[in-house]
Amino acid sequence: MSQDGIHLDTSLGYLLKEASSALRTSMEAVLRPLGMTITHYSCLELLAQRPGLSNSELARGAFVTRQSMNVLLQSLEAEGLVSRASTAESGRVLPTELTAAGRRQLAVASAAVRSVEDTMRSGLDADEQAQLRRLLASCISSLG
Repeated sequence: MSQDGIHLDTSLGYLLKEASSALRTSMEAVLRPLGMTITHYSCLELLAQRPGLSNSELARGAFVTRQSMNVLLQSLEAEGLVSRASTAESGRVLPTELTAAGRRQLAVASAAVRSVEDTMRSGLDADEQAQLRRLLASCISSLG
């Protein structure tokens, strides 16, 4: 390693990437048996919390391209998990909402994801969890 290189054992960016990778692997493991991907779950969760989001808004929230989200929404609609208006109220935006079946699938997936998050933070007390949320939010704000 060069003198100017990043020391992986002290690099905050590297630790965040490791944490992200471990979280993703654990989430995939609990969602796969439910026939879901992380993007699938994220889309349903976003719609539960913010009904009527557009394809573009969902794509941004799930960190995927609009094209990928459109393919996913078509699949979710075919499965009866979401509904989309056939015509836009204004412009070209077709708002999307969860169906009852989508809410049922989300409830099972949310419980599975919650268990992963509970495990992830099991070594932290409530004050440490709050501090970690504040620190991560500060890092995001500094880069955004």
